[in-house]
Amino acid sequence: MKDKKQHCRKTSYKKVGFDLKLLIIDQIQNGQISVNHASEKYQVSRSSINYWLKKYSTLEQKKLGMSKKDEIKKLKERIEELEFVKDFQQDIIADMELITGVDMSKKSLPTTLAEEIEKKKQDRLKENG
Repeated sequence: MKDKKQHCRKTSYKKVGFDLKLLIIDQIQNGQISVNHASEKYQVSRSSINYWLKKYSTLEQKKLGMSKKDEIKKLKERIEELEFVKDFQQDIIADMELITGVDMSKKSLPTTLAEEIEKKKQDRLKENG
């Protein structure tokens, strides 16, 4: 009795336009869907999607004109800027609370921020004696 060779069932995939490719890449890179889910959802092979990720993700970066290193540097600078603004605002609130004698931060701000402001007030009181 001879075994007949069974042919592997080949999945048929449809052609995908450039805009849809970019949409799929964007969804994957933003963590909205996985490569496997995208493959099933859009009826595209995983190897094609991986190829597009390699090919077009660099195109997207070129379009934005920013490399990953530049983007990280820019984000770090933005974090420093926001930290400075936060410290400045906390200093103003601490000074205002010392002048008025009203603890506004405990009532209206999250606990961690209120604690930071309270520490700044204590530091100010130590400095001024």
